[in-house]
Parts: sequence; structure tokens; C-alpha cells
Amino acid sequence: MIDIKFLRENPDAVRENIRKKFQDAKLPLVDEAIRLDAEKRAAQQECEQLKAARNKLSKANGPLYGQLKKADEAQKSELQKQIDENNAKVKADDERRAELEKKQTEAEDKLREIMYVIPNIIDPSVPIGPDDSHNVEVQRFGDPVVPDFEIPHHVDIMQSFDGIDKDSAGRVAGMGFYYLLGDIARLHEAVLAYARDFMIDQKGFTYVIPPFMMHGNVVKGVMSFPEMEAMMYKIEDEDLYLIGTSEHTMIGRFIDQIIPEAKLPLTLTSYSPCFRKEVGSHGLEERGVYRIHQFEKQEMIIVCRPEESMDWYNKLWSYSVELFRNMEIPVRQLECCSGDLATVTRSGGISDKITFPFSMGAEDAFGDRSGFHQHEAQKHRIADTAPNRADGISACGDPLNEHRIDGNADKDQHTLKAHSKQGAQIILAHCAKLPVGERRHGDGG
Repeated sequence: MIDIKFLRENPDAVRENIRKKFQDAKLPLVDEAIRLDAEKRAAQQECEQLKAARNKLSKANGPLYGQLKKADEAQKSELQKQIDENNAKVKADDERRAELEKKQTEAEDKLREIMYVIPNIIDPSVPIGPDDSHNVEVQRFGDPVVPDFEIPHHVDIMQSFDGIDKDSAGRVAGMGFYYLLGDIARLHEAVLAYARDFMIDQKGFTYVIPPFMMHGNVVKGVMSFPEMEAMMYKIEDEDLYLIGTSEHTMIGRFIDQIIPEAKLPLTLTSYSPCFRKEVGSHGLEERGVYRIHQFEKQEMIIVCRPEESMDWYNKLWSYSVELFRNMEIPVRQLECCSGDLATVTRSGGISDKITFPFSMGAEDAFGDRSGFHQHEAQKHRIADTAPNRADGISACGDPLNEHRIDGNADKDQHTLKAHSKQGAQIILAHCAKLPVGERRHGDGG
């Protein structure tokens, strides 16, 4: 989230950023945040003054008690009166301080909730537009195959190989699930295995299998409450949620941690199943395997120095392009406009999509890269140990030191559609397209 100091000193810039995000309903939150911040700081300052006064009075009483033991009766009465007056002031100050601490805590809690909702500052390079129709095509890689016959729906292709059973899944779990069978299931696993080994063997990333559940405070660190309600499945009567993507628990791993600068950058690739409600404007895909409740994904996560973040951002999208071009899938890079960046977390920094185009007029984003810059580092209190930053941040644990970049190496259900819609007649032939060293993942050889 935005640093409160930045908002305090640059309220107009924050308002303009909200307008660029086409979230004008949030404009009043800026003034409310400034008011709560002032209220919190005033209460904190008065508390500190009262604490100093209390210490002074307590210190003054020490010698008075010593004098009281040696004083005659006339002096004792006067000394005791002074001690009682000091104690009464201490008690009154303690009561006032308790009120102020409560007020400060309430203001902090309200301010934190508002700061979670105010969008992070977008990168200057992000094109401005209200929705994905204003995304900007950057470049294309390869050309889509356009046959002289109508391409069947990807589910029809899978069904022709007895590779998918959505009807049974519907009876077992409801809409938004499927069974994968036979060679289609093997293709699914082959692509995930290839994406995993591509990131480990060719790019040198560390492989991680994270927890598939997380506490509520981790959820709040990676998304806004409306996003949480629309996406997350909660475990009944427990403070646990099923992850919507492994980036949630991958970043949650570093909550309240100070990372030694010598260990940066952290280059991680994680596998996980993902669980999503898919509530909202997009909703479930009724027939296909795109917007569903359960899928698997290979993720790329970078935790790096601020000055390295854009370099890593560019590397991640190039890795996605390389991965899919290795499988002869044509793709294009789209730069996401300001309105297509998600509500809060992906509003920060910069984001793009790697998509594959189809002759049927449909297009799916199989990969996306997001530069969150300081957003989640601020929310999760992640810092490094750099003693002297050019930006003036020291080793005190200020979370603004860390930038976080993430991206998808592969989303399994998107890739299944890509393979199916490329028009292959034999699904195993697609496994044969993988580099020789990777064929064992799909063909059993």
C-alpha cells in the first residue's frame, strides 16, 4: 500500500492516480486518510507528553518520600499533601493516556483499512484507459495457424480423445470443475512439468511448493476485501483460506521479515493448485476450461532491490514468451492500461499480459507479469538490511526497500486450450514438440 508519508505530502498526486485508475468513488478516502492520520499523530504526541509528565512527577515523588521519613509532624503534612497531589495528577494523566491510546488505535485501524483500498501509484509507462479495450499491443511472436476449416471448441477436441468429463464433475462438485483423462491428463502434467523444469534448469530459479491455505492476515496483505470476497474460499470456523494463487503464500512467507541484502534477489518458482470463486463481472466459463474454480499454475516470484525491479519485470515476460514459443504457440504481449490493472494490488507499478490469438476471434491471457513495487512489501512489512539506500531508507526495517515482481510461467487450463486450438489431430504429438530432454514428462519415454 502507499506509504502514509507519501500520501500526507502528495495528496494531489494520489487523487490524480485514483482518477487514472477510473476509481473516482475512492477520491474522498484521501481526505479521510489525512484526517485519521492527523488524529492518530495528535493522540500519539499527547500520549508521549503525558508519559513524560508522569515520569517527571514519579521522579519528583522519590525525594519527597525520603524527606517524609525525616520530617517533623508539621512538615509531614505538607510533604504528604504534595505527594498526594502528584499521585492524583499521575492517575488523571494515566486515565487520559488510556483514552488517547484507545483513540490512537481506533484511528490506526480505520486508517489501515483505507490505505488498503487506495490504489498504489501506477508506473508512468502504464497507458491510461478504463478497461482492457485500451490495452496496447507491444509485439507479436509467431503467427497463429489459420486452417481452412472451422476450429472446434477446445472441449470438443478434448472430448474426441475421451480426455475430459465435465458432466461427472458437475454431479460431484458443481459447475466450474472437470475430470481430465488419459492423454489429455498426461498433456496437462507434461506442460506443468516442462514449465517447472524450464524455470529451474534454464533460468536458475529455486523451486518451491508452498502451503495451499493461509491465514486471513496474509490474504489482506495481497488483496482488498472486495477482491477477497469475490475470489477466496474460506474454511468454515477456522482462520484459513484456500489460496487463489501461490503468490499469496509465497509473499506471505516473508511477513515481518528483514531479508539480508546479500541474499537479494530471491528468484523463486512455485507450483500450486489454485481455488477461486470467480464471482463478479467475468464469472465462470460455462462450457470451457478457462474460468473455473480449480486449476494449477507454475508461478514466478522475484523479491529484489528497487533499482533492479524493472529489469526483472522485463525478464519475466520474456521467460513466458520463450516458454510458449518453445512449444510453437504464437503469442503477443499486451501492456495493460490503468483501468485493466486490478483494484488495488495490481494497480501498483506496471503489468502486462502474454496472450495467444485464435482464428475464432477469442484470445486468452496465459501469462501476466506485475510489478507491485512497494505495495505488498509495505502491507507485509518486508525489508532488507541495506545500510544506506539512495532513497534514504536505512536498515531499520522500513518495508519500502523491497520491490516484488511476479508472473505466471504457465496456467495449465489456458495452455490446454492453446494446444487444442492449434489444430493438432493427435494430442501426444504436442508432447513431441517439447525439447527432447523434456519429452519424458508427456510420452512416458
